[in-house]
Amino acid sequence: MMKSSSRKPRDDSGPFSFRIGVVNEPQNELKGFSPRGLASLARPHDPKPFLKDCLMIPQSRPLIEVFADLPDFRKSKGKRHPLSAILSLACCAMLCGYRSYSAIAEWGRNYGTPIAQALGFTHQTPCAATLHTIFRQLDHEVLEAKLGTWADEVMTSVPAADTAPEEAMAVDGKTLRGSKKQGAPGTHLVSVVGHRLGLTLTQQAVDAKTNEIKAIETVLEQIVLTGRILTMEALLTQRQVAQTIVDNGGDYVMIVKNNQPQLRADIELVFALPPWGDHQPSTRTVEGGHGRIESRNLTTSEALVGYSDWPGLAQVFEVGRQGIEKKTGEERVELVYGVTSLSAERATPERLLELVRGHWAIENRSHWVGDVMSEDSHLLTMKTARKGAAGVSHKSWQPCATPPLGCCARQATPISRKRGESWRLNRRRP
Repeated sequence: MMKSSSRKPRDDSGPFSFRIGVVNEPQNELKGFSPRGLASLARPHDPKPFLKDCLMIPQSRPLIEVFADLPDFRKSKGKRHPLSAILSLACCAMLCGYRSYSAIAEWGRNYGTPIAQALGFTHQTPCAATLHTIFRQLDHEVLEAKLGTWADEVMTSVPAADTAPEEAMAVDGKTLRGSKKQGAPGTHLVSVVGHRLGLTLTQQAVDAKTNEIKAIETVLEQIVLTGRILTMEALLTQRQVAQTIVDNGGDYVMIVKNNQPQLRADIELVFALPPWGDHQPSTRTVEGGHGRIESRNLTTSEALVGYSDWPGLAQVFEVGRQGIEKKTGEERVELVYGVTSLSAERATPERLLELVRGHWAIENRSHWVGDVMSEDSHLLTMKTARKGAAGVSHKSWQPCATPPLGCCARQATPISRKRGESWRLNRRRP
């Protein structure tokens, strides 16, 4: 006698499920989008990686649910596409390298009905003109706030390493490439990007680089500072900024240059003529790559604690950089000073050097994305459209996008990187 199977019948309601942020096992030609396959790509030697991840790591909200919470500015009459579906389409297309409105529309048409339905479309995906209209009228401030909250949830849900439990965030500004030529105002963005995951937590548009100091207070109000470390370049090394961070339970690592002449002179004197009994621990790294050999040396001191009235000052440091070109033998030497509110017990020289170097993650994880997006003049034509598109681009190019959006875009493999050429789906099992 054959035993009846105890397995539950398979849910064939659709290839994707966005209800709990997990993608069901696809069928037929969509097998390449299996979350089990995505997990095995990350951990090929784990026999049950997807199940383990679901049980051990708390899941953040799917990004498509965040888009669904945005208020729709359109009237009900004549509305053809859900707003959340349009924004999800833009994110997935940008993850695949499609950055202009026409390219995003092309991406939606190329992948057909299954992907469109998974993103929430009930009709054919929108054209470039519709996308432009949506981003032009979209409330970019509300969009930024929603995306920033989601990014913070993702960063909190992914556990940090035991050696660096405190989350570090880089604060810096960047003018969008090509914006001056287009005559678009407010195209300098002050962004906050996490060191560890590269998530853009918030960004504020200003008219010029000199206005970063005025905008930084607004930026700090939009993020959680308690228990976090902010790294920044010399332009933002201001007393009021340091005071705000310390008052809200955070810490800072700031580079000091000639915009703070007295503080810089004091730090230079400490390392040029060390006070008697001042213990100055240091660390050194030597690395090779990109055709050069680079060595870095960081030395710390607590000599100015109690002497300088800089808010929250706990240590000062000196960073020496030396680079030698392998082919020409050309040598480059640079000396940089800085201050931090982290005590010697909380931040060793090794940790401070890691934070200083980690600050430059904002260059290739945020600023580079902004430059790539701005190469297409379609995104710079209208002020609101530009800001909305920049917001989606900075949040969509993240390494930890949740499955409901990442599953569609990350399985695309480029045939060629030339503009206008198509991309194909990677249908092979990992």
